[in-house]
Amino acid sequence: MFAAPPVIQTRIFATVPDELQIKNASNFFTKILGRSIGSFLEGPSFDRDGNLYCVDVPYGRIFRLDPRGNFDLFLEYDGQPNGLKIHRDGRLFIADRRRGIVVVDPAERRPHYLIEGPDMEQFRGPNDLVFAMDGDLYFTDQGMSDLVNPTGRVFRLRTDGRLELVLDRLVSPNGIALDATGRLLYVALTRANCIVKCLIMVDGRLTRVQNFIQLSGGAGPDGLACDAAGNIAIAHPQLGAVWLFDSTGQPTLRVELCKGHHGTNIAFGGPDGRTLYITESETGTIQIAELPVPGVSMFSHADALAVGHLPKGHHDHPTSDA
Repeated sequence: MFAAPPVIQTRIFATVPDELQIKNASNFFTKILGRSIGSFLEGPSFDRDGNLYCVDVPYGRIFRLDPRGNFDLFLEYDGQPNGLKIHRDGRLFIADRRRGIVVVDPAERRPHYLIEGPDMEQFRGPNDLVFAMDGDLYFTDQGMSDLVNPTGRVFRLRTDGRLELVLDRLVSPNGIALDATGRLLYVALTRANCIVKCLIMVDGRLTRVQNFIQLSGGAGPDGLACDAAGNIAIAHPQLGAVWLFDSTGQPTLRVELCKGHHGTNIAFGGPDGRTLYITESETGTIQIAELPVPGVSMFSHADALAVGHLPKGHHDHPTSDA
């Protein structure tokens, strides 16, 4: 439908060191992939000091990388962390497939349950999350939804602790992002191989839900990130690429991975905010590329006096192996 966009290639920023690779493990991921994996990186996010956090999904680990790319095992707990974002007060918020929304105070390095599900129900499998600038938290609840089981959901956790179901009956909702205005919400539907968008009304209602970008091939879109000009970056696993689309849905750039084909998640960083950081789970690498426009300002870097804190929740206790 569109001409092929220009192509740029990534370079390696960091690689999970051998001593942090898990050897000969057997779990849900190894059964799906048909091979043993030493790590599976997702959820990159920056704190105010320029440290990059990311998760290791099958092994319940959170890594922290300093600005030079040195890995530190920040936390290991009994869970399946999938997405990670940082509150402007420094706390880590994690979408955990098993545990719901988990919060970690970096000073404690202990996981705390924030919320495990709506109204006595367990979540089906939270995947990714994003903060609005007013402090509300949007997150996907993917579970095992697919084309024949469209049971995925998107929730909003208000700053006053109210949990709201804002989108329902979705096919595999995965990555989630807000544009620079905070009015447009994007959701990657992995097994439908598309990106949907909707408008957030002043009163908080979501409307005009539409199929915005239809992709093809690969494993379907995963992580999303928006830039300050209204473009959206889309990680497309198995294709070895991240796409950049403009605000009208036209492709403007293909970022080709220099190693591996499973780019799962993305975040903007660097001194001017134009460096795109990509977690590549097949090789345990974090790759980078320079893009034309900086990313949307992160909530983790917002003025700490501007908005209220999210509540600590009614399950504010560490997991058993913390």
